[in-house]
Amino acid sequence: MISTNYTNKIIRNRKIYGIAGAIITLVVPYIIMVNNVGKSLDNKQSFCPFKMLTGFPCPGCGITKSLICVYEGNIYKSLYYHLFGPLTFAFCVAVIAILSVELITKKEYFRNIFYSKKLAYFLGISLAVYHIIRLVYFVHNNTIDDILRQSIWK
Repeated sequence: MISTNYTNKIIRNRKIYGIAGAIITLVVPYIIMVNNVGKSLDNKQSFCPFKMLTGFPCPGCGITKSLICVYEGNIYKSLYYHLFGPLTFAFCVAVIAILSVELITKKEYFRNIFYSKKLAYFLGISLAVYHIIRLVYFVHNNTIDDILRQSIWK
C-alpha cells in the first residue's frame, strides 16, 4: 500500500512541473521577441530539427513565432504562423493559474478536464488534420528546390 504522503508529494511535484513547463513555454518566445525588437520573423530559420533536416514543417512548427506575435498583440499574424499558437498561450496561462491555486488550496478543480481522454483525442486529431492541411498547402506553394533551401541540405 502506498502512503498518502507519498502520493500527495507525487501529485504536488506534477503540478510544479506543469507550472514550470507552462512558464518555460511562455518565457522562451518572450526572450526571443525581446532580443529581436524591430526585426522581422518572416525570414528567420526555424529552430525545428525536423524542418532543418527535411525542409518540411512538423506539427509544431510556427508555434514559437505565433506566441511572439501574441505578445506583440498581432493575433491575425499569430494565427498565420500557427492556428494553435493563441490557444497554446491561453492554455499555458490557465495552467499556471489553476495549478498555482490548486497548490495553495490543496484542492483539485479541473481534474476531469486536464485528464480527459476525449479532449486529448480531440486535440490530437485536430492537430493532425491541421498539419495535413498545412503540408498540402506547403507542398502546393513550394518547389523541391525551395523545400531543400529551407533544410540544412541547401
